[in-house]
Amino acid sequence: MTCHQRHTNQISSVLSLISSLLHYPVDSSPLLVITESVFHPIMFTSTFPTMSLDLVGIIFLADLSLIAQRTALTGGSTFLDTFILCPGLHRQQDAANVHRGEYPAVAAMTTGYVFRVENPATVNFLQRVGHTGQLTTLSVTNTRKTRKGWRSHFMSSIDSSMSLGAVAAYLLAVSSTIAVSYLLVLTEDWWGLLVLTVLMFTRFINVLLIRSRSRVGWSGASEPGVVGDLLVLLSQDRWVRIRGYVDDLKAVTSGEWLHDMTWVESAISGFTTLLVYLNVALASNAKLSGQVMLLLLFVGTGGLLGLVNMLTQGLQMHGNLITVDIPRRKYRRRLDLVEALICETGRDDWAVRLGMINPSQASATKGSSAGNAAFNETLTM
Repeated sequence: MTCHQRHTNQISSVLSLISSLLHYPVDSSPLLVITESVFHPIMFTSTFPTMSLDLVGIIFLADLSLIAQRTALTGGSTFLDTFILCPGLHRQQDAANVHRGEYPAVAAMTTGYVFRVENPATVNFLQRVGHTGQLTTLSVTNTRKTRKGWRSHFMSSIDSSMSLGAVAAYLLAVSSTIAVSYLLVLTEDWWGLLVLTVLMFTRFINVLLIRSRSRVGWSGASEPGVVGDLLVLLSQDRWVRIRGYVDDLKAVTSGEWLHDMTWVESAISGFTTLLVYLNVALASNAKLSGQVMLLLLFVGTGGLLGLVNMLTQGLQMHGNLITVDIPRRKYRRRLDLVEALICETGRDDWAVRLGMINPSQASATKGSSAGNAAFNETLTM
């Protein structure tokens, strides 16, 4: 019985009681009409809209570069990254474009040779740490001896350049995916679990592709035991100095980081991308609770991974770690930087070849002919 029917019956009973007491017939029809109009069902029916998250899967397709940036900072990908699910996971293979097309000039101040930084991940890191009008000094250390066995496959995403907060955020992101998987099983949301499984499978395949593409290749002739000192000229007047053994410097600046995908790798990458788009449709079949968990997982993991990238102060590349060595130093003008470095290194041919000074400004002891020859000479590594 509805609410308005109960009110109508109650009024009819009251009128009948009055009629029996007064022994006078009372016509209840007009009052019943008024009662039905006053207590209409619309007045007692709450029309709250139901929430729907059927399009929650669209967040999977958000064009964020968080995973690509993380891949560049770690120089590759590990199996633990399979549990890192956030928007843009289908764009991991675009990590080779994080440098935005810049290949800065670099001079070896110990030999005078001039070339370019060909590694896009290294260029991206230099862009991050470089400041306009300041000289940033970096050091390269070899970590191959400490990255062996199972740790290199699962845990190299966590390195000594990460602060405690970055490590905690990374592990929390991994734990979040595991926790959501467990909750989906408890709520028997099999569609939601299928969506999460497909996303993890996509991440796993992309991890395998990155590991295959990032194998160590050509990096020039080996010069064991020789110490190098490089000066990199970035856009926006950012100057970076990199010091370390020559073999380590070559490993992080020359050659290729990610080789071009073969037709098989390209087909696999395209297939995983289609799986992510298919998941957008599958996510609509999950329960509302499962859709909420997927939404919170992607938003939360995206924020955590962004925090990890921000707190990571080093770059891993081919078994080497690049970190900021000493505090940055400001210079009033570029010529002041050049004069300070020439005084420190004892040679100026690298400055002439970089175009930072004119041949006529080179040291008189070297002679003008030597300066002009250095200016016109084209050298490669």
